[in-house]
Amino acid sequence: MPSTEILALLVYASAMAFSPGPNTTLSAALGASGGVCNALPFVVSVPVGWSCILVLWSLGLGAVAARAEVRPALQVGAGVYMLYLAYALSRRSVLAGVRAGVGGLGSVGFWKGVALQFVNGKAWLNAATISATWVAVNGETAERLATVLPLMACFGLSSNLLYAVVGSALRQWLAHGQRLRNFNRTLAVFLAATALWVLAQGLQLR
Repeated sequence: MPSTEILALLVYASAMAFSPGPNTTLSAALGASGGVCNALPFVVSVPVGWSCILVLWSLGLGAVAARAEVRPALQVGAGVYMLYLAYALSRRSVLAGVRAGVGGLGSVGFWKGVALQFVNGKAWLNAATISATWVAVNGETAERLATVLPLMACFGLSSNLLYAVVGSALRQWLAHGQRLRNFNRTLAVFLAATALWVLAQGLQLR
């Protein structure tokens, strides 16, 4: 892959990976509530799940999710699940231990994190864009995928880990008064706004 294309990919990946979204919001919340160790399974699940989507899309299977009879159902399911996560997040007002949480937000571990990527509209959009622009080009899908996939996985891991570390760094400050509740509710608002947008898109397509 030409160096100019790699540079363009890095710029795009930086903007998309480090901008706030459902994954980074949850990473920050899990880090704030239970520390980095609590957030780590979810942090790792994000690049794993997204990498699977990119591979599927690059092989042409991702186009199935874009079909008129499939896409609305995926988006509605994604919106509902993210609304549930926003609700669970808004109710957390006590710092959890390192091995946090049974039920609610604390149970968003590795496998649920992987599954969440498959109903995450931003993840599908990124995979579709990257596949069409940098992977499925000039009949070099396999070679380009071998270059793009590790780079994007690193971006996904590093961005979510950064948000988790920032959340964890705020634990002591958040332990006083209503700070944790207010922090979680603020993040929940952003997550709920994303969920409502996804729901609106899904319902509009029906």
